[in-house]
Amino acid sequence: MSAAIDVRDLRFTYPGAAAETLHGVSFSVSAGEIFGFLGPSGAGKSTTQNVLIGLLRGYTGSATVAGQEIRTAPRALYESLGVAFEFPYFFSRFTAMENLRYFASLYRGATRDPAELLHRFGLGEAAHQRVAAYSKGMKTRLNLCRAFLNEPQIVFLDEPTTGLDPATARHVRGVIRSMRDAGTTVFLTTHNMQVADELCDRVAFIVDGTLPVVDSPYALRQQHGSRSVIVDIETSAGPIQEEFPLRDLADNAAFLERLRNDGVLRVHSQEASLEDVFIATTGRGLSG
Repeated sequence: MSAAIDVRDLRFTYPGAAAETLHGVSFSVSAGEIFGFLGPSGAGKSTTQNVLIGLLRGYTGSATVAGQEIRTAPRALYESLGVAFEFPYFFSRFTAMENLRYFASLYRGATRDPAELLHRFGLGEAAHQRVAAYSKGMKTRLNLCRAFLNEPQIVFLDEPTTGLDPATARHVRGVIRSMRDAGTTVFLTTHNMQVADELCDRVAFIVDGTLPVVDSPYALRQQHGSRSVIVDIETSAGPIQEEFPLRDLADNAAFLERLRNDGVLRVHSQEASLEDVFIATTGRGLSG
């Protein structure tokens, strides 16, 4: 598949800073995939995204989006991009519908029907309510409506499920996947490993301005998980655990005997979580 985003040896230093924030970052995002950019606060996630959307221009190396080098990209490029910042800004005295109609008027090309987007993100009944009365979660969903308003070829989402309850977050993840399935490329920055694991086709771990890992969540979990199963067993002395190797498990007499035991409570694999992989490969936690 062709590259929607291609970054080579990207370096950036903030004015007055003694050291670089990005140290030779390189990665490529295929058209039509959800690419997760994961790391703790201060790792360089927002800096990289801000370079890619043109907010930061004083970089070295190469950063191309939709085939255009960002530092020289024409303004017309932004007709095909969508952005949802973590902390959205709206006209609070306007309704959600009025906000979306205003932002739609800024584009030269066709835009999506605001009513359809509001309904899709679960805001249909609040379409004519002033944004000042919206909760944080409602503003998060309205922010996503705005990001997809211009039918973007590439969309940048920063912490897209912040402030959402579990059911709403699941619904939003489903909408984002459907947008991907329709051909939109999604660049997602987050420190939420569960969101990344469920949504992303591939992920990149960023720590201290470098990318030590780029791969699919499944491949990373397989590489770093233990190929074994754990059996939780209820005994007269209390619950115990026994571990069995996955290799030749169907012929393991001790394992089969345990399955016949009425005391078996649970059988589960030793697959690593994406957060486990992040800590193992970077030596860092998500909080710092």
